[in-house]
Amino acid sequence: MANQVLVPRHLSGNTTEQQNMLLQDCLGEAVQAAYRQAIEHLDQQSAQAVIEQKTQLKAEISAAVFELIHGHTVSHKYEDEEVASDRVYPPTYRLRPLEAQVTALRKAFPALGNCQEKLARAPLPDEAEGWFAIPRWQAVASTYNEAVEAMLSVLASRRRFSNRIAGRMGEKYLRQTERSRLAETILAEQQPGNDILVVGAQAGMLHRGSSARRTRLALAGHEFCMGVLAIGCLLLTHPERMSDSESLMIDCGGDEYSPRADYTFDRVPLFDFDLSGIEFSIFYEDRARNIWGTPTGFLYKAV
Repeated sequence: MANQVLVPRHLSGNTTEQQNMLLQDCLGEAVQAAYRQAIEHLDQQSAQAVIEQKTQLKAEISAAVFELIHGHTVSHKYEDEEVASDRVYPPTYRLRPLEAQVTALRKAFPALGNCQEKLARAPLPDEAEGWFAIPRWQAVASTYNEAVEAMLSVLASRRRFSNRIAGRMGEKYLRQTERSRLAETILAEQQPGNDILVVGAQAGMLHRGSSARRTRLALAGHEFCMGVLAIGCLLLTHPERMSDSESLMIDCGGDEYSPRADYTFDRVPLFDFDLSGIEFSIFYEDRARNIWGTPTGFLYKAV
């Protein structure tokens, strides 16, 4: 794989029937409007010239429409929820080789099995800072929430750690976003039979200063927010990432939280650091702060 080129693998295939119908209506109306405007500037001779080149014309229109649509896939909603940030990673933070990450994860969770470590020999996807080892939650526990609690227990056994939402970690409180679940499914399909997945990711700098919901809407087509389990495991394999109170803190935009367990998921879990150690808590998803950044992963395919 080292000699192959990696290209983005977009998260796709989960549009709703209603969205598909609305897009068809929108594009159909645009085509009809373009047709009416074009006819006004054609005579019999020029119309025939267009008809004679219909194959090339259809290809060019298809390509142009595709590029135009994908130029509008990033929403402009919540753009006011971005603030300037000069926070960076702790000076002691360094990316560990993937093999060392896998070893650390297996010590934390002895039941973990295979990992396709050779994937880390490939060039990194665009915007990724490195290759990270992230276990599938199914290889850790029977539910995502139980896997998160198991990871937090290991983290607490190794670091000074405070869980501000202890006892409120069930499915009515904490859940993965749909996009992160889809990304996890795609990664597992690309790396079948492996308990530990190899993920090209960045540890927070790319989206620093943005609210969680703004970050979710600003993601590239092949990008997804990482959740509590993935980020907690990143902290297990890279303890220096949270070791300085003046550095960039972490929100877990791949998950969402309902503080009243009433299915109003308007908070985001986060990891903070101060002199007392790591603190795990929640914050409003619509609040932008210069001290936070969201780690994200990137899907790819080799060609």
